Amino acid sequence: MGIRLEWLLVVLIAVTSYITMTTKLSEQSADNIKQQKELEFTNTTFTEVTTQKREGAAFAAHGMRIAGVLHMENIRYHNANIKLLLADNGFYRGKRIYLDGNVTVHRKPGYDYYTEHANYDQISQILYVTAPFVACMERNVLEGQSLEYRMGPKEAYATSVKAVFYTKKSDKTTYRCKDALKNLKKLKKG
Repeated sequence: MGIRLEWLLVVLIAVTSYITMTTKLSEQSADNIKQQKELEFTNTTFTEVTTQKREGAAFAAHGMRIAGVLHMENIRYHNANIKLLLADNGFYRGKRIYLDGNVTVHRKPGYDYYTEHANYDQISQILYVTAPFVACMERNVLEGQSLEYRMGPKEAYATSVKAVFYTKKSDKTTYRCKDALKNLKKLKKG
């Protein structure tokens, strides 16, 4: 005599129920992050100070420190040399800040830099731009593929440079910073 269909269905339902109730549905990596997470914060301002003065301040909309590395979102930073530094995401390891997504650096006084990826070494005070960038100061425009900007001596070293500089005698503006930023956005999309 053959196995009846009802008994086969009952056995299959019982096995399926057992597997469903005993299987853990969470990811191992999510549990791992919870165990390693040292700190988590939202809408927080960090102030760097020495015994003599305030060095700088950073704001992040959200962040967490995991295994000694501080990860942040929607970053704003400023110090004596940088009027304002903005980025969508970044992480802070040692004395270096790695930035990704809509990175903008406004210098006191100096160029304003726009790019997608950069990192800033606080000890050597060097900004490394590792993606196509646009730098603007008044009507002067500088475009390139990568940049190393030394904050102390105010020296810039770039690759694949296109530049437009105006002297006091020249007054015709043919290529402006907003034109260069449009080109940067086209590169980002393409």
